[in-house]
Amino acid sequence: MEEGLVGPRIYSCFKCRNHIALHDDIVSKCFQARTGRAYLFTHAMNVYLGENEERQLMSGLHIVADVKCSDCGEVLGWKYEKAYNETQKYKEGKFVLENFKIVKEGFYEHISSG
Repeated sequence: MEEGLVGPRIYSCFKCRNHIALHDDIVSKCFQARTGRAYLFTHAMNVYLGENEERQLMSGLHIVADVKCSDCGEVLGWKYEKAYNETQKYKEGKFVLENFKIVKEGFYEHISSG
């Protein structure tokens, strides 16, 4: 029996469908953003960053930068640049993307042949 996935599993900007992140780069699906659930990713692509700013988040004070789609400029989440709390250091350099700002593409069922 042969199994395989068809196509890469990608998250795209909800506005313009620009590819933003890979499913395999998800660190956690248990993040809370201002407007609802969010995912923490190790990498993001086709984005640019806003200015660094100190922001008081649910997990404490952090230096973050807004993450914007490189095609349409929509703010999709933020990047953790610095965490002041030692227990939050694992977030540094990672990206939070808000669920309602990204869409799944290429998520296909396993194809079995046998």
